Amino acid sequence: MSIATKTGDHGTTGLMYNRRVSKSDSRVEAYGSVDELNTALGLVRATAGNPFVSTHVLAVQKDLVILMGELATLEEDLPRYIKGGFSILTKEYIVKLDELVREIESQKVSFQGWATPGANLNSAALDVARTACRRAERRIAFLQESGAMNNRDILVYLNRLSDALWLLARWVETELQKAPISTK
Repeated sequence: MSIATKTGDHGTTGLMYNRRVSKSDSRVEAYGSVDELNTALGLVRATAGNPFVSTHVLAVQKDLVILMGELATLEEDLPRYIKGGFSILTKEYIVKLDELVREIESQKVSFQGWATPGANLNSAALDVARTACRRAERRIAFLQESGAMNNRDILVYLNRLSDALWLLARWVETELQKAPISTK
């Protein structure tokens, strides 16, 4: 089977269980925004000079795959989705992010006021991922407000993730300040 199925040539795309919707559907916009976030996190991982960052980011990327699957499933199909062995985002995912935030904050990350992205490639990539996360958060808030999605943990997760990404960027910048300056 080719990746070019041509089923989207007329402006529709598939959700789970053979449901077809417009590519402009708010659900597609939401999981597309999460996909963009996941891609931005791939750049973070590729530019990470520290396993602390890459390990935590990879774990988040795996969570986002679970989240995208849930978002690609209509509410009425979620029981079938869960029965099929697929996971949905729960409070346990939020707890992991809360633990990461506490761990970073315990390391005396230095920051004052607003951060200006770009101290280095990795912290800038983290800030790009953070803004992609905020966009996904806005798209999912719309889904919830319109009644198209009921899992409130998703919005909490993304809110917490954007905080964690901001802190990780500041952590990377703090680590950069600690590094010895080369005299070459």
